[in-house]
Amino acid sequence: MKERLEMVERQIVRRGITDESVLAAMRAVPRHLFVGETLRDRAYDDSPLPIGEDQTISQPYIVALMTELLRPGPGGKILEVGTGSGYQAAVLAGLVDTVFTIEIIPELAAGA
Repeated sequence: MKERLEMVERQIVRRGITDESVLAAMRAVPRHLFVGETLRDRAYDDSPLPIGEDQTISQPYIVALMTELLRPGPGGKILEVGTGSGYQAAVLAGLVDTVFTIEIIPELAAGA
């Protein structure tokens, strides 16, 4: 939890993300659960990480920025194309009523 809170402060707040609901969602979602075990020690790094199938989990700041730009809120419904690891969907799920997500790569869909 400490690493996650530090990630939000260092990588997200310091870069100008101000929406408190987005910051709370980023603090709540355990990013280390969305990467493979061999990368868990790097889960809160300021970088994308490989998740297999030549895909990556996005850099935490990018997830926060995209989320803030969406302006999600209660009652909202979001369609995410490209589930990947499921991390972005998990962040969004804390902010809106419904998240629909679709993934074309079966292995990633199964893992998410």
